[in-house]
Amino acid sequence: MGHIKVTPIYYKAKQMSQANKQDKFIAFREKYQTFSFESFKVKRFQREIRVTFYFSLDNVHHFSPQMRFRLNEASLLHPLSHDQLSLLLFQVGMVELISYWKAACPKKVVIKPYALTPGQIQFWKKLYYHGLGEFFYLNGIHTGLDDFMEINASTGKVPDPLKYFTTNHYLVPVGGGKDSVVTLQLIKNICGEQCDVIPLVMNPGNAALDCISQAGFKKKNMFVIDRILDSRLLELNDKGYLNGHTPFSALLAFSSLVVSALTRHRYIALSNESSANEPSVPGTKINHQYSKSLEFENDFRAYVNTYISDQFDYFSFLRPLTEFQIAKIFSLHSKYFSVFKSCNVGSKTGIWCKKCPKCLFTFIILAPFIPYNTLVDIFGGDLLDDPEQTENYKKLTGQTSVKPFECVGTIKEVNGALTHTLKNWGQKVDMPLILKDFLQTRDYLKYEATAEAGWVLSSFDQNNIPEKLCVKLRKYLLKVYCYHGEDK
Repeated sequence: MGHIKVTPIYYKAKQMSQANKQDKFIAFREKYQTFSFESFKVKRFQREIRVTFYFSLDNVHHFSPQMRFRLNEASLLHPLSHDQLSLLLFQVGMVELISYWKAACPKKVVIKPYALTPGQIQFWKKLYYHGLGEFFYLNGIHTGLDDFMEINASTGKVPDPLKYFTTNHYLVPVGGGKDSVVTLQLIKNICGEQCDVIPLVMNPGNAALDCISQAGFKKKNMFVIDRILDSRLLELNDKGYLNGHTPFSALLAFSSLVVSALTRHRYIALSNESSANEPSVPGTKINHQYSKSLEFENDFRAYVNTYISDQFDYFSFLRPLTEFQIAKIFSLHSKYFSVFKSCNVGSKTGIWCKKCPKCLFTFIILAPFIPYNTLVDIFGGDLLDDPEQTENYKKLTGQTSVKPFECVGTIKEVNGALTHTLKNWGQKVDMPLILKDFLQTRDYLKYEATAEAGWVLSSFDQNNIPEKLCVKLRKYLLKVYCYHGEDK
């Protein structure tokens, strides 16, 4: 895989009141010495594969989370040997374990199903450490890459990489927000009928299912993953054990390999844009979206190619694009306006909560491209005129020391979108509260000169998109830059 360079980070408590959380972290590490990945069990059915992972915290607390991989159209499932399937599911378990380890953060982690090479251990430690950056920060935990965990994985064997064939078709994970909608729709449009696409959804909510249906896919051709947490973890959380954000997108990444192998769809097209690389805490590597970043994507691709198989091609289709570009493309697909939900709070029930930073960001980034009254109808309210969104607005625009810990765009994108919206709005007396405030800031003057229609639309950042697909995406973008009608 090659050497992964890691600069140790030390997470300091945000304020003195968090010192007791550091004490709690130390106390748990003294109480619990070892977290073990004991084993995993696989059951096969005609249309479904179930796996149960078995974890142990000092042999005192035992956890057995489950995952189900299911496709309604059984004829599309391809056989995998026991060894092939086990190798893939083991990797999923390696991500899943971090959600349970973090309850007490014991120093030693023992991996029993397979042995790991030094390069693999290095990969997993880096993923765990940076994937838990938000967890460490918000819990006021002071630790470093070298001392937060010791992985012991010397038992068993290091399995050989898989050898089998895949087809040049696409697997597209869909979450129900605007980004995955754009990926799903564009791959359908620019690849044509000859391209087979399977939507993939984990723990599907109403928004994801509705978006997939609106894109023209039938339920039988959709692949679903059910992730079932062990309730014992929730019980520990209620008792005061440590809790916080984990790298969910890494879990999706390794889970998508299982689906890719079962369906023989080589290309796994994510919807992570360039803004996922920006840290949530400026000046650090603490990033809510670490497992959506290009850094993780590159590490993941190298790990998979070296230790699993060279038949997978995992990339983000939106990686070269800004949120501004994605919003413009999404605005051309009005059929999704009534069904998409980028709000994590409301996506499962099909609503916009209208109070979270993600709701406000989505409103702001779409405002330059969708008529304002239409936008208010989509969200069920004017989020730019809501006093309760003032703090979120300040965080999104960089007026505070920390961005929201959400999947939101860069500070530059938010300020640029607000500036662009102001230009469209004009000097009206009924201007929304947030626009009035932004008009008085230095950021408005800073971005005013760059808020023309082509603002950041020519950006095309580093990415891993396959060359032929990348060429098609560039051609599509040229069309979008000079066309403002409905894109069917």
